[in-house]
Amino acid sequence: MKAFFEGIQWVFENIFFIPQNFLRKLELSSWFGANIVSWILMGICAYYIVYWCKQLSIHNKDESNKQDTTAHSFLK
Repeated sequence: MKAFFEGIQWVFENIFFIPQNFLRKLELSSWFGANIVSWILMGICAYYIVYWCKQLSIHNKDESNKQDTTAHSFLK
């Protein structure tokens, strides 16, 4: 059973962490190069947040989708 968990450790350390190890070494020479992935993801998120807010404002301006907030007619 110990060999099984050591095998999992080896796979993660030697195969799955190759990109992270590359970025860790790249940070010593170029901070911007090492953080480019983070900047790209923040840009994508910012774009879609703005897009979502614009779609919400378009939906709120549409008069055909106005709904009454009461759940039942006897609650008025």
